[in-house]
Amino acid sequence: MSEMPKLLFIGPGMPSVRARVAETFDVVELPADGRDAFLAEQAEGIVAVATFHGLSSDVMAALPDLKVISSFGVGYDAIDANEAARRGILVGHTPDVLNDEVADTTIMLWLAASKRLVQADAWARSGTWEREGNYPLTKSVRGRTVGILGLGRIGQTIASMAQMFDARVIYHSRTKKDVPFTYYGNLVDMARDADVLIVITPGGAATQHLVNADVLNALGPEGILVNIARGSVVDEAALISALEDGRLGGAGLDVFEHEPHIPDALKAMDNVVLAPHIGSATVETRDAMGALVCENLEQWAASGSIKACVPECQHLNG
Repeated sequence: MSEMPKLLFIGPGMPSVRARVAETFDVVELPADGRDAFLAEQAEGIVAVATFHGLSSDVMAALPDLKVISSFGVGYDAIDANEAARRGILVGHTPDVLNDEVADTTIMLWLAASKRLVQADAWARSGTWEREGNYPLTKSVRGRTVGILGLGRIGQTIASMAQMFDARVIYHSRTKKDVPFTYYGNLVDMARDADVLIVITPGGAATQHLVNADVLNALGPEGILVNIARGSVVDEAALISALEDGRLGGAGLDVFEHEPHIPDALKAMDNVVLAPHIGSATVETRDAMGALVCENLEQWAASGSIKACVPECQHLNG
């Protein structure tokens, strides 16, 4: 019987994924401490990586035999996919299986920010309703103009859900799509016409602080920002300033620039809804994502191709 190919597991990850990949691969786990010594001893022969935390450039460089990376999550900005492609390494991720879940969380944040749900909950719990009467009126979410920054798979799912609220959907992305929504080539112009701006574009250097003070000012004092993408896409200092000054109406945030750290200023604001990066965080969706991590690796072991390949490496995925 031939030896199983060697795989580096970067976790802690899901025990079910660890157990499943061990059926096909000889698994070694990257330790939290003593990484350099571990790699010096174990790097040779590692052909695959299963990762829940990206893959740093120095670790990738230390793996001379690497052929495939399977990453948990649709975003892969913590992996240098261009360098992987240059080396002939396939990079897999877990798209599609989380579209609905992330879109659900996005709509939840929009509604919660618009209806001031957290503040209404506190009003009810604290006894203020009994002492001071009904909670102040909020504005309806019906018939709003929803601007979506990044109209990929998840963005299109969000657009479909937004239409259930009679929304007019507009969007800005790198390229115009064949969709029945209005395209804006300029993000500031789109923000100016939007009531709510939903951020669902990939992270990384190309989108660093794409949502800046100009965009937030254009969104305006009645506007709501929802960030379900990456904290790096929004200039957090500019966001705090706009919220404090009343130049922006509110925000629903699932991601932060230096998470898990959240600035105290955001925590103190009553027009902001905060969530701890829970976009796809349900048992069912995470199980489906874990299964796809395994399927990418199993398909590679069987055929040399993977099921869900990132665009940068697609030309390698025969």
